Amino acid sequence: MQKILDEKQQAAIPVAAFTANGDMAKLNTALNEGLDAGMTINEIKEILVQLYAYAGFPRSLNALGAFMSVLEQRQQKGIKDETGKEATPFPDDADSLEIGTRNQTRLVGQPVIGPLFEFAPAIDLYLKSHLFGAIFQRDTLDWQSRELATISALAALSGVNSQLKSHYSMSLNTGLTAEQLWAFIKVLKLKCGTDIATNASTILNEVLPQTNNSSLTEQSANGEKMNEQFDGNGVFPKGEKNEAYAQYFQGTSYLSMLSTEGVKIGNVVFEPACRNNWHIHHKGGQILLVTGGCGWYQEWNKPARQLTAGDVVNIPAGTKHWHGAAGDSWFAHIAVEVPAEGASNEWLEPVSDQEYSQLP
Repeated sequence: MQKILDEKQQAAIPVAAFTANGDMAKLNTALNEGLDAGMTINEIKEILVQLYAYAGFPRSLNALGAFMSVLEQRQQKGIKDETGKEATPFPDDADSLEIGTRNQTRLVGQPVIGPLFEFAPAIDLYLKSHLFGAIFQRDTLDWQSRELATISALAALSGVNSQLKSHYSMSLNTGLTAEQLWAFIKVLKLKCGTDIATNASTILNEVLPQTNNSSLTEQSANGEKMNEQFDGNGVFPKGEKNEAYAQYFQGTSYLSMLSTEGVKIGNVVFEPACRNNWHIHHKGGQILLVTGGCGWYQEWNKPARQLTAGDVVNIPAGTKHWHGAAGDSWFAHIAVEVPAEGASNEWLEPVSDQEYSQLP
């Protein structure tokens, strides 16, 4: 199944939301997840800078400081993150007001005028010349990425629903689709909480016809109906309860071995909230092919990664990790054991309820 939003787009949503509402603990996690998803340093930096225009300098500066700390910690661990491209410098003769007016008109779909801007012409000047000129003209991010960051921030702030509604429309004008905006709501719910997602969904329903939402649900494009309908019975047989390994699982799982000669391949199905213990595949690694539902994969000292049908996880030998179902969804994957002489599995401590409950 092709993703409606790619990994980088999904990762940018909580980065922007937690920058805007000032939740620094969750922002630190989101920043790490963003880098792990392939966002460059400059792409994340650009989001944090842009959001000063929506959440204020204090939140933007705090987020930039947190990002510096995250990068330093990752460097100490030997993680090398891609810097990414720098923004193209403005030409010396560029007129930011002219550029910003043109950009704003394209994003909104018409020239922006009205009593508010006649009452306070300075704010009109700042919006056009600085936000839509100096910032939106920078090409480190494309406009779709900038609007996705903007609606993420506005969704996380209270009292700005009129601006959120306007930026939903701008997002559509950048080429983001209705399906992508409903997928955005799903990521909000998973990463930022039900309350934020519910409000954002209500406002999106005012922008998009209800039929679009219904059509999306029918296609399972936002994943929710798919997860509700998926009960562990997929293309491959669900198998019997996984009694042989039950001591290494929290909750109930099922196992059907598809191959036991040459390469061991098993279909593993998890009931909602079921997960296996932390464990290590020594010498030979493992490959997970996700076939249904929604789940999680996490490596030691790294943020958890959400998994849905079509995802592939390549687990190197010697990597401490766990995987299992989301709290409200069945989950199934094919587990392929990578052959190696002397390969073995080492089962370790359970993933505690406290650890699991902290997942978005």
